[in-house]
Amino acid sequence: MKNNKRYIGFTSKLPEQRLEEHNSGTNKWTRTNGPFKLIHKEIFSDKTECIKREHFLKSGQGRKYLDKIFEV
Repeated sequence: MKNNKRYIGFTSKLPEQRLEEHNSGTNKWTRTNGPFKLIHKEIFSDKTECIKREHFLKSGQGRKYLDKIFEV
């Protein structure tokens, strides 16, 4: 990534398909902050649980967790 930021999001698409869309610059943020690489994915059968996890990973505690896991 150009600015060393992480992108965290959920999708109902295959993660690799969503990554391709981000890297093709389908919106302003991904166009100016890419290219991206997929470093982690989690699979949920329940959308509500998935959204809760996304919110956690975007929180201060979630960022600390990811920093520890990926040693950013």
